[in-house]
Amino acid sequence: MNPLARQLNEILERENPHVYAMLSALGKSIYFPKVGILSQSAEAKTKAGKYNATIGIATEGGQPMHLKVIQDTLSSYAPKDIYEYAPPAGKPELRTAWRSKMLEENPGLAGKLFGNPIVTNALTHGLSIAADLFADAGDAVILPDKNWENYELTFEIRRGARIVNYPLYNERNAFNAEGLREALLAQQSSGKAIVVLNFPNNPTGYTPNADEGQAIVAAIKDAAEAGINVVVLTDDAYFGLFFEDSLQESLFSRLAGLHERVLAVKVDGATKEEYVWGFRVGFITYAGSSEALLAALEQKTLGIIRATISSGPHPSQTFVLRALNAPEFKQQKQEKFDIMKGRANRTKALLDSGKFDDAWGYYPFNSGYFMCLKLKTVDAETLRVHLLDKYGVGTIALGQTDLRVAFSCIEEAGLEELFNLIYQGVKDLETVSASK
Repeated sequence: MNPLARQLNEILERENPHVYAMLSALGKSIYFPKVGILSQSAEAKTKAGKYNATIGIATEGGQPMHLKVIQDTLSSYAPKDIYEYAPPAGKPELRTAWRSKMLEENPGLAGKLFGNPIVTNALTHGLSIAADLFADAGDAVILPDKNWENYELTFEIRRGARIVNYPLYNERNAFNAEGLREALLAQQSSGKAIVVLNFPNNPTGYTPNADEGQAIVAAIKDAAEAGINVVVLTDDAYFGLFFEDSLQESLFSRLAGLHERVLAVKVDGATKEEYVWGFRVGFITYAGSSEALLAALEQKTLGIIRATISSGPHPSQTFVLRALNAPEFKQQKQEKFDIMKGRANRTKALLDSGKFDDAWGYYPFNSGYFMCLKLKTVDAETLRVHLLDKYGVGTIALGQTDLRVAFSCIEEAGLEELFNLIYQGVKDLETVSASK
């Protein structure tokens, strides 16, 4: 094992042996080179005042070389802020700005110890980093039965982990914290579990309320007290899009410092929060019991980044940073939030009108981009295809009964027609079925 990896492992084992035990084999082996091209280039950047012949970029006239046809479209940005490589951890000013934003939007983090956010190539990359660091073959990854399909690719296919599902909703149509607790305690023999909490949920658009959030935290603490090391990933992709009386903070706030056997990891980003999907700017942030532990986890994270993408795109980091610092940012974001909330409220009003009750029910939703219909009479995939072929309407089929509808991308004025067409599609299929 490389001495740097061994040194990081010794720090983690000293600071919290339970966190060290959570690492995968890759997590134990990975490190960020301290003596190499990047470190030597960083040193030269501060000291090489005459000639800096270290890094693999071209310069001209004292700035990064660039093509006019590209710079003309980016003329409000200095070449140094878009063409150079960003550091593997991300643009330092952006990391600082995002941390400040996290603290402002999650007041429960006040007084908690957590690291500086590390820039990722959006949310999927952050989850992939966590999978690499913590998931080994056979490790349990605990997810609700209604979840984003990419988790399977990220944890099960790539890392060989074992997906363990529990029902998202209980018999009262509330979050099933007891199901989560049972799934966790079932891992007692292995002594390790990875929990993914995705709120607002994709595909259902559900975020727990305060009592449900407390029950989730209690379930995780129960598992820790039962001797299970728990890595908790809060996938906060749709953070901030809370339209009703639900949690308004990430559960990362309550999980940070919860127990020595609980490692809280927040994965979030500008992708959906700031409506910049194609920019691919995300963050991964660790909570921990000491600065030394957080520094060691950051070094291992940088090792994963260096070994995969080297660093994230610089231009989009610069764009996001400028937006966060702009005086108009909050007002403009509130305007978009109001539009999204209007679409969610209109969707719920249509579904609660009673007009469609013979065709479907729906799962509780109060946030995010999506909601899910629970079809009563037809198969979801059959309906999905029929809606596309006959009406030009796109939806997502999930299993036999569930149809996901993204109200986020439908203008409020078009929502009634959308659900009328889905309803007509159901009736078409019912007629076909009755004629057979």
